[in-house]
Amino acid sequence: MDKETLIAQLKEIIKPYAKNEEALANIDENTDFINDLKINSANLVDVILDVEEKFNIVIDNESMERMLNVKSAIEIIEAKLAQG
Repeated sequence: MDKETLIAQLKEIIKPYAKNEEALANIDENTDFINDLKINSANLVDVILDVEEKFNIVIDNESMERMLNVKSAIEIIEAKLAQG
């Protein structure tokens, strides 16, 4: 799965939680979930749960703590998918 596809899928997951529509429309690897998209920490947990469900993976606590922007989310998802 390429990065563009992953970003597009992440964007759909994030959409209901993002408070900044402009940042969501311009989402890229450097987009920060909290600072740019204005997702609060409670909703960030929802995003992570939705990511787990969408990709059928389990994200451990250490990975959750790192998952603060699109780039780290992609790295974590790719690593978990590679573990199979």
